[in-house]
Amino acid sequence: MIFEMTFQVRVTNISEGHAWYETLLNKKPDFIPHEGFAEWEIIPGCWLQVAEGTPTKGNGPLRLGVTNIEKEKERLMDKLNLAAFEIFSREEVPVKWTTFEDPWGNRIGLFEYLDKEEEKKRMQEIVGAS
Repeated sequence: MIFEMTFQVRVTNISEGHAWYETLLNKKPDFIPHEGFAEWEIIPGCWLQVAEGTPTKGNGPLRLGVTNIEKEKERLMDKLNLAAFEIFSREEVPVKWTTFEDPWGNRIGLFEYLDKEEEKKRMQEIVGAS
């Protein structure tokens, strides 16, 4: 039985990586077990690990669900100095999505449910949010 997951990205400079991911996730790490490593629990049981090391180019994407993809895109472009990136949608896909890279080449993405009732249902199932 799988009950938890982690996803790891590597950065060449942990201080810069720590700051970049703190801004991306809009919160401080939940766990720093040792030098060169930080973890964020994104939702219960779902962890992002940022480790100092040699990045794997093209890693991911790690896609994060958001409630307003356009607003989050604006925030990230401003706070992380990201170049403009496109938001995609297709008629048969129930979400809008985008992908961009961190400064180390790790692919990160966002997605937003088009059906807000479905979004609310998923949030309640996953984190008990209303």
